[in-house]
Amino acid sequence: MDTKDLLKKVRKIEIKTRRLSDHIFSGEYHTSFKGRGMTFSEVRQYQYGDDIRAIDWNVTARYNEAHVKVFEEERELTMMLMVDISGSESFGSKNQFKKDIVTEIAATMAFSATQNNDKIGLILFSDQIELYIPPKKGRSHVLRIIRELIEFEPKSKKTDLAQALKFLSGTQKKKAIVFVISDFMASGYEQTLKIAAKKHDVTGIRVYDIREEKMPDLGMVPMLDAETGAIELINTGSKAVRTSYEKHYHDRVNYFKETFSKSGSGVVNTRVDESYVTKLLSYFKSR
Repeated sequence: MDTKDLLKKVRKIEIKTRRLSDHIFSGEYHTSFKGRGMTFSEVRQYQYGDDIRAIDWNVTARYNEAHVKVFEEERELTMMLMVDISGSESFGSKNQFKKDIVTEIAATMAFSATQNNDKIGLILFSDQIELYIPPKKGRSHVLRIIRELIEFEPKSKKTDLAQALKFLSGTQKKKAIVFVISDFMASGYEQTLKIAAKKHDVTGIRVYDIREEKMPDLGMVPMLDAETGAIELINTGSKAVRTSYEKHYHDRVNYFKETFSKSGSGVVNTRVDESYVTKLLSYFKSR
């Protein structure tokens, strides 16, 4: 993709996702994800209805009039976007790839964080850490994240979520809001998720395509494994083959839901042909 096309694509995504975050998500995001605590702001005269526990007795004695301490939320947070860029993300039907929806969701989350003056960082992962952008604030930083999401070419097509979560725990020492965006066609990450979820506020956003759920009966078909690059002849006419495929798929999905729920993390499921806006809003409101 040349620079002109890339900038055009970045701009298109910015316009769409910024509008969503400005009008829909920023308020919900602010309400759902609280700051680190309360920080002292000022002292003012006591007003009827103020909590008497907030009275500043030193100032009250000095002025011979009741004064209270005012605190405000220490808002600044860090959001980490962990995005799966393995081969399976390039799957798509109905004119939309999972990768495109993943990019839009990540951009929407990033602009929502920017609206709240929070920092945003990015981890792109396959079965290794493909790219790490440390958390920073500002529009130009978000545009860099979107640019990487669009054009970054992974070295590997496989997935290892455990490795990515381990990297997160190693690099983010303070509590962060973490969105893991993937199709979660992986396993073996239960322990590392448990460790990460103890420190961070983690949400898994599963993006999937309806065509992945069932294997159609098309007879003998050459199929490409997006994660290994191997092409195999598969007899889709065999009921046993179709059943085995569906079992493998649903085992992975159930593992994702159970593992995230057990660790106290949030779960969002959105299909590429559904409105991820509705799914995310409903998730924010339920928190």
